[in-house]
Order: sequence, then C-alpha cells, then structure tokens
Amino acid sequence: MSALQIQNVNWQVPMNRRAHHTDKFSSQDSIVRRGQPWEIILVCNRSLESGEDLNFIVSTGPQPSESARTKAVFSISGRSTGGWNAALKANSGNNLAITIASPVSAPIGLYTLNVEISSRGRASSLKLGTFIMLFNPWLQADDVFMSNHAERQEYVEEDSGIIYVGSTNRIGMVGWNFGQFEEDILNISLSILDRSLNFRRDPVTDVARRNDPKYVCRVLSAMINGNDDNGVISGNWSGNYTGGVDPRTWNGSVEILKNWKKSGFRPVQFGQCWVFAGTLNTVLRCLGVPSRVITNFNSAHDTDRNLSVDVYYDAMGNPLEKGSDSVWNFHVWNEGWFVRTDLGPTYNGWQVLDATPQERSQGVFQCGPASVNAIKAGDVDRNFDMIFIFAEVNADRITWIYNNRNNTQKQNSVDTHSIGKYISTKAVGSNSRMDVTDKYKYPEGSSEERQVHQKALDKLKPNASFGATSSRNSEGEDKEPSISGKFKVTGILAVGKEVSLSLMLKNMTNDRKTVTMNMTAWTIVYNGTLVHEVWKDSATISLDPEEEIQYPVKIAYSQYERYLKADNMIRITAVCKVPDEAEVVVERDVILDNPALTLEVLDQAHVRKPVNVQMLFSNPLDQPVNNCVLLVEGSGLLRGSLKIDVPSLRPKEKSRIRFEIFPTRSGTKQLLADFSCNKFPAIKAMLPIDVSE
Repeated sequence: MSALQIQNVNWQVPMNRRAHHTDKFSSQDSIVRRGQPWEIILVCNRSLESGEDLNFIVSTGPQPSESARTKAVFSISGRSTGGWNAALKANSGNNLAITIASPVSAPIGLYTLNVEISSRGRASSLKLGTFIMLFNPWLQADDVFMSNHAERQEYVEEDSGIIYVGSTNRIGMVGWNFGQFEEDILNISLSILDRSLNFRRDPVTDVARRNDPKYVCRVLSAMINGNDDNGVISGNWSGNYTGGVDPRTWNGSVEILKNWKKSGFRPVQFGQCWVFAGTLNTVLRCLGVPSRVITNFNSAHDTDRNLSVDVYYDAMGNPLEKGSDSVWNFHVWNEGWFVRTDLGPTYNGWQVLDATPQERSQGVFQCGPASVNAIKAGDVDRNFDMIFIFAEVNADRITWIYNNRNNTQKQNSVDTHSIGKYISTKAVGSNSRMDVTDKYKYPEGSSEERQVHQKALDKLKPNASFGATSSRNSEGEDKEPSISGKFKVTGILAVGKEVSLSLMLKNMTNDRKTVTMNMTAWTIVYNGTLVHEVWKDSATISLDPEEEIQYPVKIAYSQYERYLKADNMIRITAVCKVPDEAEVVVERDVILDNPALTLEVLDQAHVRKPVNVQMLFSNPLDQPVNNCVLLVEGSGLLRGSLKIDVPSLRPKEKSRIRFEIFPTRSGTKQLLADFSCNKFPAIKAMLPIDVSE
C-alpha cells in the first residue's frame, strides 16, 4: 500500500467563521478565536490506517518556540504540548475531518499550520497553510469575555458609531466609521503590532506576550500615534494643517489605516483626540477586545502630577498660554474590556486606553490600561498611568492673574467642580448618549468624592509639588470680590452671523461699586490652543447696590471669519476689577453652528443593488463658497470612500448632488458625509440606512 499523502485541505472557512463570529470579515482568510475548536478536512490519497498518526505543528512569530508558547506540537493520537489538541472527528473514505483546539491563553496573530505524517516508519511533512487567531469575548475563560449579548454585539461587532465633541454647554456628536471588518483592516491591525518598538527590540518576547490583552492594548495605545515609533497618525493642534488633512474632515478609521499602509507605514497627517480614539477602537474591535469611545468634557491635562491645572490670564482679559497645564473643552479616549490579572478582580472590566500623545509613560507616548474602578477609588498607585487619567477627570482648576509689567502672578480662584463633566459614550443598540460620569467618580462635592481626592493626594505625597501653597501674592491680601459675572448668549450662534452675548454683572453688596472690565475674544482649537484675537473692549461702569446690568458683546462675522478653525470655537473672556478686590474672571467658550448638510436616500436599499442618495446644502453667506468637496464613507454601503467635487456656490445658492452607493451587507448601516469648502472646513452629516436582503 502507498504511503499516506495529503492532496488537498478544506479549511471549512464559512462554517468555522460562523461558529467563531468572524464571518463579517471581508477577507477569505481562515479567522478563528482562541480557546474554541475549529475543523479542517484533509483530502488524502487513501483512508487512514491504524498505526498511522498525524502530528500538527502550529507556530507564530519569527522564532517560534514551545518554551515561549509560540509553537505547539500535537497529534490526533493525543500527544500534545502547550495546551493545543487535535482529534479525528470523522474518517470517511479519503476525507479526514480533524478538530483543532487552541488554549484560551494562546497569543493572537497569524499562525502557520504544518502537518507531519507518520506512515509505515516514514515521516513526511507538509505546510497546510495559515490562519489568524483572535481574542474570544464569547468564551468565559478568555480574559476579554463579555457575558451580555447586546453589549458584545455593540462593543465587538458594531462597525460604526458616534463620538461626542463640543463643550459642556453644547454637546455635539460626529459619526465615525470604525469599519473593523473592511478589506485589509485585520492585516493592517496585525502589522501595527509587528511595527511596534517592542517587536523591533525583542520580537520573540513581544509575540509571546500577545496572549495578554493588557499588553496588546498598551502597545496599541503607543502605535496609533506617530510619536516614537512611526505609528499610524500624526497629531496636530496648531490650527494649521497644510501638508495634511484637517483632523475634522475624517469620517472614519478605514481610510486612515489604508493610507498608513499605502504610504509605506508613515504617520498619516493629521489627527486630534477623537481621530486617535476612533482608530484605536477599530483595531481593538478587530482583534476581539470589546471596546468603546469615551468623551470627557472639561478634561484636565495635568503635566506636573499634582492633581491641579493652572490657567493664566492677564489684566487685559487675554487668556495666556503660560505653563504647560491645560483644560481641553473635550478629550476622547477608549475603554477596553478585560480582566486585570496583575491587580486583582476588583479592577476587572473597563480599562482606559488613550492613544493621543499627551505625556510620556515609560519613555513612550502611550497611556493605559487604567482600571475605571481604580480611578473611581482613587487608587492612583496602580498600573498604568493612573495619576494622569485621575487628574483628567478630577483635577482642581486654579486661575492665576499674570502681571507682565513686573513678571509676577497671583492666584485668583480655585475651582474643584468644573473638571471632568458629562463623561459620555454611545449607548448600546441606539444612537443616544450614555453618561458614564458615575463610573469614574462620586458625585461632585459629595463627601466620598473629596475623600477619594484626598486619598489620591496622600498616595502622591512623595512626588507632588503642591502649587497652591505659594498662592496669593505677598503684598497685602485682596478682599473677596463683591461682584459676580457671567456671559449669556443673546443671539443665534452660527457661522456667518454676528456673535451676540451679554456680560451680566451683579453687585452683591449694599455699597455702590465701580467696575473696570477688560474683555477679549479669541478663536481657539478645542484643546484651548489660541489661534487669533478677534475682538476686544474695555469699559468702566458704576453699579448701584444689588444692581445687575447687561453689557453687550457683539462680534461681527468680518472680525472672526478669517481666524475661525473647523472647531468653530470662540473664547470670550472678561477680567472685571473693583478697586482693592480680587479680579473676577468670566469666561465662555461658544461654538458656532455650521449650516445644515442633509442626506436623503431616494429608494429602498437592497443588498448588491445600487441606491441613489442625495445631498442638499444651502450657502447661508452673502459671499460665494469655493473649493467644495464632498467625502462619503460607510461600511457595508460602499467600498472605500467617495470623493465628489461640488461646483462653487453663489451667495444664498442651494446645491443638490446625487451619488450612488452599493450596499454589500443587510441591516442598519451608517452613511457618513463631510462637506468642505473655503468658508466651512468640515460640515458633517450622517444617515442610518436600512438595507434589506
């Protein structure tokens, strides 16, 4: 009888991928999840005789070894190393149905499968092919296991989402195409790991450690930004994006990841926090780590680890970029879901990961994983980067008045309430906003909240330099202010219109008061970067006892038009001074609305049938808009993205553009559009489309 030979391999891809929840990936690869059996059929020249054995060898990474658990040898007769095993499920005719199972602790990544045939004292070996192994949130023994079906569907399988932006008094949202199942995204996600600093330094250890979601997620938080390692995205908060793309124009991660690969793995220009977070979310979900995008409003960037941020103004009402601390109108990061074997079960669950390059951690721009439970408990001495993230949601905000004549500063006020507001994520199964602030901290001003803050400070004592002690100036204490102030919006906030507010000033005493007001308005980037002063005013007024007045603030479109960034943000500040009293600083960031961009689908959408969509836009300005471009994208609705040049629009002219999409998957899919022109750098629209089979 001839020696046993394998003539063909049937990887049973559709069946295995359905069973392993990897059937949404657009590639034809064999993609399985760890800890769960899968099946292949070997087509041989004859049936398997007793005494014959098949030895399987799986391996991953450049120098696979059994000691590093990056290689395993196991046979259908039951011999096994490293927790892998194979079983002969059926032996019918010349077809051998083999079940292969990996341990639940196997490293994720690309594997090679070889077989050695022992037949009649002879051994021959053959490469059967490759497969990709992912984390398994469906399996209870996996570190990333998520028991709730609806949450798993949202946090692993949902390929579009919403990211919250704006400010505390105006929460906005942008749609984002995660597209983790799109063509080549899985391969690019794996190549991110293979281009990391850790892999370049020590590939053997790096690949072995890919069994651990903590490790993989920390590496990804470093690799999604281009700092240190030629990672995916280059950050830019300057307001000047020449040579790249304005961060506000991206509709999703797919184009970014593909551009990174296409450019020979050079960082894509440019991103800001939600771009880093949207892209990291794509890669996490792609590799099987349940994940979501989180927005923190009034987010502190505390550079000196003392749980307070210092904010400076001069007497003329100018906000100053002095010191390295800052408060961002909003900041976006991720949470990944896994157990913390290093810290203990109370720290399991959601873990903060932040790919935006803000501070170095262990010499590299990376951040997390930091347990959300640990942040709430004030356990800032736990790994990783707890102090920084705790401060983002809890820091005290200290306002200083800087005197540029004699180069001195004095502390003006301490605010313990304003940082870390409306921490938000998209709800499971719907497009509504879910507030998760209570997962990060106790109610503001509660005794628990102050206790946790004190606990965190106590743990920091060795390296904290508490700025507040050198606070007030020594030349005599200014009295507490006798007036209060706030800005009230009195008109429509829209690009192209006059910005109209009132400064409301109230005398809280029974004495007459004279108030000097110095006011400025600056266009800003959302993280507080000052772009340009667009308005200023000074006045001195008298206030009768308990009188309240409204002082009008009017900023014409012609004043701010040239300096407004895609953020549409203007920071209006007033420094109000009563003689012999501390200054009262009043500040308001306003966000101007873009004109509406409307999308409508013109017929019922069916899988694999073209559908017409219409975009409507009206130019609200008294001047023409030029260089108009429409960018459209949406997983399951069109391949790649669509770029349409839109003709210039005369003043007040309406535009109607039709285009075609081609749905490839059924269900509710999200179509995203970005309309850019010389007067409006990034107008967003999104449209859910129900696609039937």
